[in-house]
Amino acid sequence: MPAYIVFQRDSTIDQKELDTYGPLAMASAAGHPAKPLAVYGKQEVLEGAPVEGVVIVEFPTMEDAKKWYDSPAYRAAREHRFKGAKYRAVLVQGI
Repeated sequence: MPAYIVFQRDSTIDQKELDTYGPLAMASAAGHPAKPLAVYGKQEVLEGAPVEGVVIVEFPTMEDAKKWYDSPAYRAAREHRFKGAKYRAVLVQGI
């Protein structure tokens, strides 16, 4: 079954860290079956607190998503995300 990682950026702390994160995160997808479905496009919050941005990435399985998320390349990239903004990341299985 497909799986999706949904990243929600709640607030920016350090834009320079996010500027470093973006290219590293994109490069970390090489060799992984990751398919971006939404990347900081126009959005409207229908319920809950406002968010700055949303990214949705599709993977063939939850295991594939976890392999990318825990890969050395993405672990290095996400350190910049952690320093750059407050995010929530959710892995959800599709149907």
